[in-house]
Amino acid sequence: MTDRLILITLLVKLGVVASVASVLARASTFRRLFFAERRRPRQTVALLAFFLVPLTLGVWIRTSVPNFLAADISFETIILLGLLIGPRWAMLGGVILSAPALHHGEYLSLPFNAAVGLLSGILGSFVEREEIWSFTPFVDLSLYRWVRRILRRPRIDRQFLMLFLIVAAEACRDWLARAFPRKLFALVATQLWVQVLVWLSAPIVVGIALKVWNALRIEMKLEEQKHLLLEARLDALQRQINPHFLFNTLNSIASLVRVKPELAREMTVKLANILRALLKDHDTYVPLRSELSFTDDYLDIEVVRFGADKLHVEKEIDPNTLDVLVPSILLQPLIENSIKHGLEPRIHGGTVTLRSKLTGDRVLIEVADDGVGMGDRPLTGVHSNGNGIGMKNVQERLEVLYGAQASFKVVSNPGRGTLVSIEIPADLPL
Repeated sequence: MTDRLILITLLVKLGVVASVASVLARASTFRRLFFAERRRPRQTVALLAFFLVPLTLGVWIRTSVPNFLAADISFETIILLGLLIGPRWAMLGGVILSAPALHHGEYLSLPFNAAVGLLSGILGSFVEREEIWSFTPFVDLSLYRWVRRILRRPRIDRQFLMLFLIVAAEACRDWLARAFPRKLFALVATQLWVQVLVWLSAPIVVGIALKVWNALRIEMKLEEQKHLLLEARLDALQRQINPHFLFNTLNSIASLVRVKPELAREMTVKLANILRALLKDHDTYVPLRSELSFTDDYLDIEVVRFGADKLHVEKEIDPNTLDVLVPSILLQPLIENSIKHGLEPRIHGGTVTLRSKLTGDRVLIEVADDGVGMGDRPLTGVHSNGNGIGMKNVQERLEVLYGAQASFKVVSNPGRGTLVSIEIPADLPL
């Protein structure tokens, strides 16, 4: 084996480990297993399969194809297994990875791989997980600053310890390969500077894989934080609706306490039903059937307050839409807006109409009234500024839950009424 072939092998090996790490990172099952906080033994075996199946094949290719030595990255893989999964699993992985080499007559590969798995696993339990993820073979760009820091506060630098032990293990492998030719695979150079590059290549290969997976880990954490932020924002919007609704309903009940106490009592009971539903753990989405049932109690309260002769409710509900999942408490703020800003200013009241229609893979929901209207300009789009807290909340919740997949339109004509149209996917957004 010439030194030139060794240098080419080192360069190709860097590309091989980057490619393998990137391909594994694209597999959703690998990501789920690899970054799980806790794994059952069966899950760990499945995770090992992602590493061992292609890399054991790489060892077999190295023993079968002349001069294709870069396919064998078993040494670095065992170190990664020990650092990230544990000593027992790393030892098991080392035994499996040594199978093609044993068949080729390299009988020291099994005990050596098992020993590397044990030592790297012990090192992984000693070093903090974040220090493993941030591992780099370049300990510090300023050696003077690193030495000064160690002298001021003497301590074990775990990054340097990892680097030293990986290089020492690679040097030990090279020594065994020289002492027992053909019994253990290693890149043995004739010149010292080339051999030093071989020793340093091992931590670089380990560092490349860790950098690829750490970038994926950070990306997944950012996605998780974004999801939690959206949930927190949605929860805040949801909590903003409920006090506003409660305030208006209590005002309605207060107006009837003296003049119509029985009606006030009936409204109080219906309000209690509504509050009981609000105090339950709410799902983000509910069937439209449940949403309509919830709004019925609210409408019953408003009909009592206005009088059955002044407030009429009409429904044109497509039966195919009743089981479609919609955001919880979607209709009540819109109905409240129609009554408060559209019908209440009118002496003779008016009619609130609820409609739903399934068109292909989208559902159209409309809340219309024949009240005084909201002004001279039409309002369209999810970002439009509707009247009242409830309208704005609905707009923001649709934006959070559906993004560009939701359509929110408000068309208002002075003296003729207002139509609010919501179009959302019939299936939940991904």
